[in-house]
This record gives sequence, structure tokens and C-alpha cells, in this order.
Amino acid sequence: MDITESLSFDHKDRKDIYDYIESNGTVREDEIRRSLRLDPGALGTHLTILRRDGYIRKVGDKVQVAYEDEEAEVYEVDGTEFTIRLPQEIDRDRLVDAINEVAAEGTYIEAETVADVVDHEEVILRHNEVGSRMFFVATVEDDVVGWVHLDLPEAEKLSHTAVLTVGLRPEHRGHGIGGKLLERGTEWAREHEFEKLYNSVPATNEEAIEFLESRGWETEAVRQDHYKINGHYVDEVMMAVDLR
Repeated sequence: MDITESLSFDHKDRKDIYDYIESNGTVREDEIRRSLRLDPGALGTHLTILRRDGYIRKVGDKVQVAYEDEEAEVYEVDGTEFTIRLPQEIDRDRLVDAINEVAAEGTYIEAETVADVVDHEEVILRHNEVGSRMFFVATVEDDVVGWVHLDLPEAEKLSHTAVLTVGLRPEHRGHGIGGKLLERGTEWAREHEFEKLYNSVPATNEEAIEFLESRGWETEAVRQDHYKINGHYVDEVMMAVDLR
């Protein structure tokens, strides 16, 4: 299932089952049955139909949302080999740690929000009737060192836009990993017919602003004194890139 695909269920129980799996990640069938108080036979029928329609898939004795597979890409720059791929649920703690490490620098406020949401919800990818999010992670020797995240609004009037965040652990900067992450997220958005991406950073984060500007992003607006960092008011630089 493509993460931008419209959801449609012709039975309330099937919608409830999908919503439960979507919000809990990879779960056992008996867990679904107990939580939703469903008859075992009815649950089996609903799960079969959801698999047939491409909404879920089996993984051993568990089920998960059947997000469309994205090919992993392997790079080597300056002797450093890294992979950019979809995250798995087992990556969640390492992904949150990576985002929190970047956020701790105090110059990427949006990253703090992303980390809090993923940690609180305990699931990485999301696709429901309220909103969706897409992630790619960069790994070096299986360690999550960076990410690119796309927040995809469900509101029709905003459905052509997405909010992007991208970040990299400090010790892995300077090897082109951040650029490849941004490129992967941007290309995914373009392939899925998004027309514009947004990102906001404090004005003090000159490195991030230069990074985005060098890749075609432009400043659309500045909100004065929007942040208060270490007791000082800091402007918010609201940046965007047109994908059309």
C-alpha cells in the first residue's frame, strides 16, 4: 500500500482492525482479537480481506501495515559506506536517539517535535485518516545516524504540500550523507506528486540554512522572535522548495 493512498473500508470492523494495527505497529492476531473483542472466525475473515486489498501483511505470526517497499540505496563517500532505506520498527529507539542528539544542539526545534511524536506513539510510519508520515533513515554499520521525515497532511487544501525535516548525527557530517537523505526525501515527494516542501529553522542555524539554500530552497518568510533559546529571542526562518 502506498502511504499516500486513500483509505476505504466497507466494514466497520475492518476499519477498526486496520486502525489498531496502524497505531500499534507489528501485532499478534490474538492481541487484536482481545483488544477489539472480535470473534476468532470473523477476525480471520477480516484479516484475509485486508491482506487481499493490500492494507496489511503477515510477518511470521504477526501482522503489520503493508507499506509499499522502497529500495535501499547504498553509497560510499570518502571511504564511508552508508545505506538509505525505510526504517523498521526495530529501528525506532535508535531513530529517536539520533533525532534527540541533533535536537539537543538547540538549533533544530522541529526535530524535537518529531522525536517526541515518534517516541510517544511508539510507531514510525503512519497512514490514517488524520495524517501520515514518511521516513527514510541513513545507517552506517546498522547504526541509525540520520533521517529525513515528511509530514503529510490529509487536509485536501494542503495535500499538495509536506513538511520535511532532515538531520544527521554530528560525527557523521561531512560525508555527503545529509545531502543524500534530503535528495531521497525530495525525490519521494516529487514522485508522489507533492508540489512544495517546507522546513523551518532558527535564524542562528546558519549551517542548516546554507545547506538548504545550496540545494534550491528559498526563504519564504521570517517570524521575528519566534523562538526563545537559552533565554534569547531568535527569529524563525521559514524555507521552502518548489517541486514543480
